[in-house]
Amino acid sequence: MAPRLRSVKGNSSERTLVSAAGPLNPAMAASVRGLSRTFGDRTVLDNLDLDIAPGEFIALIGRSGSGKSTLLRALAGLDREVTGQLSAASPVSVAFQEPRLVPWKKVLANVALGLRVSNPEEAARTALDEVGLTERAGAWPLTLSGGEAQRASLARALVREPRLLLLDEPFSALDALTRITMHRLVLRLWARHQPAVLLVTHDVDEALALADRVLVLGQGRIEHSSRVTLPRPRVRDHPELVALRLRLLTELGVPARETD
Repeated sequence: MAPRLRSVKGNSSERTLVSAAGPLNPAMAASVRGLSRTFGDRTVLDNLDLDIAPGEFIALIGRSGSGKSTLLRALAGLDREVTGQLSAASPVSVAFQEPRLVPWKKVLANVALGLRVSNPEEAARTALDEVGLTERAGAWPLTLSGGEAQRASLARALVREPRLLLLDEPFSALDALTRITMHRLVLRLWARHQPAVLLVTHDVDEALALADRVLVLGQGRIEHSSRVTLPRPRVRDHPELVALRLRLLTELGVPARETD
């Protein structure tokens, strides 16, 4: 399916903004040119440009309030107040920090919710099997652990076979061991389904463990990009990752000692 191409609007008339980076690239899983978003007097996104290649895993980091989630919401089509140009390959799926499961529907029904295929229940069961939740298909959301709820949320996102998967800090509320398990699960599912992924995170180590490319968002634009070429799984103390960590922390304005 071809990417959806649109000029996004502000509060007044429609604007089409093309920056110096050139026109949208329809070959990309997502392409953004001149994307801007203001909240009152505050500019959160400022003429931002970004391309995400098919199958690429990108992590987006930045200080709180830098606009990471705003960019993700724009790509998901959830923020209609941005201006600029944007294309995203359909379908697009989102998993948020909170699982956002419907509490009055059981897990299987949550995963199948809104699914437009010939047999939604069968597709949902397959997705739950992929995330290791087959035995919890008949459970109520409130009985799930934090990790189980996030796996259900991930199953709901992946069952739609997205070409662009948007992850908005989905692991931040989990304990350390559960996060490691979720990282491995996400990488396994990404390798199997091969969507493009944009992961919003505050965790530099999480970004370095998962992503092909780590972007730093600041002043409303992409201020820095680091490519991570080490094969996965990655060892945190590998010299290349140590150097990248120091560089990213510096870009974030958090200088770190080499001994940290």
